[in-house]
Amino acid sequence: MSAPVVSPVRIGRLSIGALGFLALSLGTLQSVVEPALPLLQSELGVSRGEGALIGNALLVAGAVVAPVAGTLGDRYGGKRVLVRLMALVAAGGLLAALAPNFPVLLLGQVVQGLMVGALPLSFILVRKNLPPRESRLAIGLVMALFTGGGMVGTLFAGPIEEALSWRWMFALPTIVIIAMTSVVTRLLPHDPPIPSATRIDWPGALLLSGTLLVFMLGLVRVTGAGLPPFAIGALVTVLAVLVAGWVAVERRAVSPMVDLRMLAKPALWHSCVLTFVIVTSFGMVGFLLPQMFAIPGAGHGFGLDTTDIGLFLLPGAVAGAASDAVGGVVARRLGLRAVLVVGAVVTVTTMIVLVSLHTAAWQLALAKVPAAIAAGVAATALLTRTADAVESGDIGIATSLLVVTRVIGVAVGAQIAAAILDSGTDPATGLPSESAFVTGFAVAGLVAALSLLVVRSTKKGIQA
Repeated sequence: MSAPVVSPVRIGRLSIGALGFLALSLGTLQSVVEPALPLLQSELGVSRGEGALIGNALLVAGAVVAPVAGTLGDRYGGKRVLVRLMALVAAGGLLAALAPNFPVLLLGQVVQGLMVGALPLSFILVRKNLPPRESRLAIGLVMALFTGGGMVGTLFAGPIEEALSWRWMFALPTIVIIAMTSVVTRLLPHDPPIPSATRIDWPGALLLSGTLLVFMLGLVRVTGAGLPPFAIGALVTVLAVLVAGWVAVERRAVSPMVDLRMLAKPALWHSCVLTFVIVTSFGMVGFLLPQMFAIPGAGHGFGLDTTDIGLFLLPGAVAGAASDAVGGVVARRLGLRAVLVVGAVVTVTTMIVLVSLHTAAWQLALAKVPAAIAAGVAATALLTRTADAVESGDIGIATSLLVVTRVIGVAVGAQIAAAILDSGTDPATGLPSESAFVTGFAVAGLVAALSLLVVRSTKKGIQA
């Protein structure tokens, strides 16, 4: 006898708004590091490669937890898992605010990184309780407010640091997260869990988490201080063993965490590849600009403080938030392929201009606007396409894989950019040379151009 079908409780504007404002506060906590990164590097006495790790530690944890959060949300209900996850995020924010040194701050960032799991959990709640057309708009709104939190964090990180200290950059958003989680708990209905006679695939979850963790930490070491050839070979071997083990476990599992047949769908793997390429280029730009703003005026730097850096980064943050909100709608009207091609062309053109024009701070600030719009529209369009292409019970894990791809791409881009700057440091001044920044912008343009090749090679899958 089949279980009775329970009609979902339709969520209203207040509930969607509560999810959106929670995403806004999470985005704020995530983004305060970007304009303050040069300051934190100086305060903590770390290199640019280690400084990139301050932001990427959050992304590493997010890449690990997002698939697990999506699976748990599909199984036990998005709201239940979301509330518990937010309690851990709040603990990480408080730990970062109280950190006495660099390792403790990294630990706090790692725990904060659990916030990435909030996105697929929010998508579960939206998709279960709204029809497809409205759910696309709601997903875009949540993503836009998460990105909009980046705007808030970018704008207020400097004033908070100057009026109080850098510790309050973490403490204040954490307080808001605690408050908004209580609101979400009261307003959102409990989405019913999906009954299942099988256990959660914990071996698959652990192997996938271990694979992502080894990949991200290995990337940090390879692009940072560097590793000898033997160590790189050992790292690649370990990574290959973990991937092979994960595939073997998932193929034999009765209820795999990631159904490999779903992963083989063109709509999903095409979206993952394109998302990775697009956001890797944007991750490079996001790291290079604040570093160039902060360098003392020596022909190619501007010597800006955290507040000024935040103001110059603000237009890009606004553009990113707006583009995330309309990505799904624009792709539906113009076609996904057109969105991806135009976005790639815009980014490549912007990087070409930056290679030759970077002598004024406004030029850098202006350049981030089209780059943010192109990346935001394309990534959100791919995300909404994926949410529509899978079954209801797979929404959490499918969208979490896209979120993982997005954060990994940003982290990879930042580490590549940090490695380029470290390798181009002038021994006399200890500062990156102008040619290092030019190389970084050029490489970001080449990566963006790669997405055109991917779009061409996956043309049929994108049209489908």
